[in-house]
Amino acid sequence: MTDLDVKTLQDKLIANLKAEVALRQLQNPFMIGIHTGGVWIAERLHRELGITEPLGVLNISFYRDDFSQIGMHPQVKPSKLPSTLEERDIILVDDVLYSGRTIRAALNEIFDYGRPKNVVLAVLIDRNGRQLPIQADCSGGHVTLASGQRVKLTGPDPLEFFIQQV
Repeated sequence: MTDLDVKTLQDKLIANLKAEVALRQLQNPFMIGIHTGGVWIAERLHRELGITEPLGVLNISFYRDDFSQIGMHPQVKPSKLPSTLEERDIILVDDVLYSGRTIRAALNEIFDYGRPKNVVLAVLIDRNGRQLPIQADCSGGHVTLASGQRVKLTGPDPLEFFIQQV
């Protein structure tokens, strides 16, 4: 893919995701972005959808199940959520849905703040590789990557993504 193709795809994915989230017609939703790429996507969606309540930020570092593989990261930033999410419509935003483990960790933390009425999962890219039975409610699109490829986001401004060879 050329840089122009990736930029065109990126714009299309963001427009698709915004349209899918808007179709949900949630009343007074609370949007939460997963640190870091999900926050960047959420900031843009939050602004473009005109959501007035402040954006929530979720750092799932202490909820991960892969410490033995990735190790502990000492510079953990706190999550920024209201004291309760009880009976709220939540839009949970992440950049890439791959194995499902990040979303599982995010849901565990969200439920520590109360029981939401509804959680809508919105991801920019839904890709192959699921290890848990988790699926996106809204996505910019499905991207099938070859073995050894991954999606890398940079941001927040400009927000860009690249397909890297691992």
